[in-house]
Amino acid sequence: MKALFGSRLELARVRREGLAELIVLSSFIPLLIGTGIWGLVSGVAMVKGGLSTAQAIGMTLLVFSGTVQLASLPLIAADAPLWVVMLTAVVVNLRFVIFSAGLHPFFRRFSIARRWLLSYFMVDMSFAIFLSRFADAPRDERGTTEQVWFFLGMSAGSWMVWQTMSIVGIVLAAEVPAQWGLEFTAILALIAMTLPMISGKPALFGAVTAGVIAVVAAGLPLKLGLLVAVVAGIAAAMSTEIMLERHANTGGTS
Repeated sequence: MKALFGSRLELARVRREGLAELIVLSSFIPLLIGTGIWGLVSGVAMVKGGLSTAQAIGMTLLVFSGTVQLASLPLIAADAPLWVVMLTAVVVNLRFVIFSAGLHPFFRRFSIARRWLLSYFMVDMSFAIFLSRFADAPRDERGTTEQVWFFLGMSAGSWMVWQTMSIVGIVLAAEVPAQWGLEFTAILALIAMTLPMISGKPALFGAVTAGVIAVVAAGLPLKLGLLVAVVAGIAAAMSTEIMLERHANTGGTS
């Protein structure tokens, strides 16, 4: 009877874990649809922005960052210096430094080459869903084969959807009238995917600050308004986080 009871408990545990993973993965499917739409319109935008078909395909394969690809297009069109384009790409993707730090406890046992490979496939969605699934894993149960394949499965799936739809957009760009304004559609798709990720006062305050600064500084030469907005948003979010921590440590007293 005890053995049977134990087996039932184990079966119930497996069922709960399976249901939890099914819920997590089901939440990933709508994000993949958004990724595909974003990739499609980004592919069109790259060609409409002045890149050749070969350049656009090379960029989407090597960079694999929709935010950087879209942010660099107006800079390239404005004939901005290479250092401005590179600096903008670094600043726009600074969030991946935080993502990497969060994933380090899970993947630190792997070689540098393997960690480079994992970092190439990492996207915002895979990071968020991975931590929602494994953030509470004990220290000695991090970096398991299950976790690695879970991360790679999501990231590789996102990569395949992005690359496929982006290349489709690049190839079909010549058939899309400029009057359709799909470049702006790509921005709307990015906003729709980003908004659900804004949680907490620091993220909200940072996003609002970046949006306001981007509008105010839109007239800066070489499209530097975007760079200024990103830096201002990061600074605002970090300042808000520090103030909230100080407020919590003092027990809410002034």
